[in-house]
Amino acid sequence: MSQLPIADYALISDCHSSGLISRGGSVDWLCFPRFDSPSVFTRLLDDTGGHWSLRPTSEAMITRRYLEGSLVLRTTFRTPTGTAVLLDTLAVGPNLDGHHLGAEVPHGLLRRVRCTHGKVEFEIEYAPRPEYGLVLPQLRQVEGGVLARGGAVVLLLSSTVPLKISGSTARGRFRLDAGQALEFSLQYRSSSEPPPTPWVPHRITHQLEQTVRAWRSWSKLHQNYQGPWKALVQHSGRVLQALTYYPTGAIIAAPTTSLPEVVGGTRNWDYRYSWVRDASLTLDALWIAACPDESYKFFDFMAASALTQVQRGVDMQIMFGVGGEHDLSERELSHLSGWRRSQPVRIGNGAWDQRQLDVYGELLNAAHRLRDYFPHLEETRQFLAQVADTAARRWREPDQGIWEVRGPPQHFLYSKLMCWVALDRAIALADLLQTSHRVEYWQEMRASIRQAILTQGWNGQRRAFTQAFGSDVLDAASLMMPIVGFLPADDPRMLSTIDTLEAHLTDGQGLVYRYRNEDGLEGEEGAFLLCTFWLAHAVALAGQVDRAKKIFSRAIAFTNDLGLLAEEVDPQSGELLGNFPQAFSHIGLINAAWAIAQAERG
Repeated sequence: MSQLPIADYALISDCHSSGLISRGGSVDWLCFPRFDSPSVFTRLLDDTGGHWSLRPTSEAMITRRYLEGSLVLRTTFRTPTGTAVLLDTLAVGPNLDGHHLGAEVPHGLLRRVRCTHGKVEFEIEYAPRPEYGLVLPQLRQVEGGVLARGGAVVLLLSSTVPLKISGSTARGRFRLDAGQALEFSLQYRSSSEPPPTPWVPHRITHQLEQTVRAWRSWSKLHQNYQGPWKALVQHSGRVLQALTYYPTGAIIAAPTTSLPEVVGGTRNWDYRYSWVRDASLTLDALWIAACPDESYKFFDFMAASALTQVQRGVDMQIMFGVGGEHDLSERELSHLSGWRRSQPVRIGNGAWDQRQLDVYGELLNAAHRLRDYFPHLEETRQFLAQVADTAARRWREPDQGIWEVRGPPQHFLYSKLMCWVALDRAIALADLLQTSHRVEYWQEMRASIRQAILTQGWNGQRRAFTQAFGSDVLDAASLMMPIVGFLPADDPRMLSTIDTLEAHLTDGQGLVYRYRNEDGLEGEEGAFLLCTFWLAHAVALAGQVDRAKKIFSRAIAFTNDLGLLAEEVDPQSGELLGNFPQAFSHIGLINAAWAIAQAERG
């Protein structure tokens, strides 16, 4: 089952934790109680990693969709004898005002199957495997279900279907006739808490209906985008909300770890953390397709997490745990074979302590986006001024760059560009920050960075801005130059860069690679969906609307049947690759759609 295509999976979330459910009705990935907690189902990464399947015993034609305005999954099974509909979701609280989706969560997975025509026989197989499949829990029958204990986890499966326990797996069968339905739930507790009590069917139904209403309440209040690809943009906004850790406002890059950038490769990373880099692009996307409230909360999380580091004069960390944790040390899980034998499987992320100078620009660009929101706190003003001063002082230094290369530091163009952004936005915020006395210095440094980028970042032979100063390597990150306002998109140098990148940095399907050169890591990778959306965005800013639409359409053609995107696309097979669903891909989609809409309006 670990061989299933990544696109076969659906995301469910309660804005604390998340799961992936296969087209065939199997929960193959689930982390409780946080996105970055050890998984209790891990079949996504190894056949023996645990799952909870609920599927017809006979062959079925399968279709699926999310209920309108929500991320409640609806899977329809059409068998030779009848049709049944399965609803899956992680439960959330009532969310009566539409603002607080995820404020109250019972840490429960809800499943309801109903026969709508004829009769359908189902089989259920429940195999919890806490701690990424390491723990074989003890299962025992209790009134109303099955209780599992193992390691630090207690799980209670509520079921009115009799289940037979064999070792650490429970199985059963049942038949539904037209009009009949059955409800199931899975509740999490830590081993230090009292075990939960089983949920009776009507409570599961109530929780499920409440979750649908909560999602729809949030969507109705916050999703006001009007423009091309409206349904897809709004859905992408819900995906970003689903990847938001409600208690802090942190937005994770993806809810999975170690889904590879190439099948069988070693570029397998844990993305269940929050990157400072994502801040400014994410805030724009939230403003367009989700909720400004989430924008404010995300910025507060980022600023609070980074504040002490800037005050101490050390490198600003590039990512944090969803609770603000700093140490994200990386290790390998050797007992897992990986998706399609792609090893190693990693948890943690070794890039957490890299030097990446672009983060100063990302944070100040986000601050500029929210300038009307800022609390007038002296601590906040001093922090942002220190961020600008740090960018001014350190922009000449080499770093690991936006793509977190694990080779020698270089003078990456994108890092210099974002230091320019840091100073440009600080100058614009000077009145708010009460830093008029620093503006002249910031202006001098901004001018120096600009001159360096225009002279050392431009390669006359390639007719393009390149990856690093003095380099001839092409890099899609140069497409950000017009997006952040460094150069107009119709500047001859930018138009030439756009044309050169599209000619030399795309695959046979017109999707854009990040770069194509040695980066200190083994193997290759697929085309990068975010970079393809950047290309569409930059072309739209240049006023070439029809061309931008074609590029955008090429990228969205790779959404799965539920409108979800991974990080990359395999250039040969067209399969989705990388962690899934990927926030950056949906962020790029939203921002590019908005740019195209604005370009159409002139």
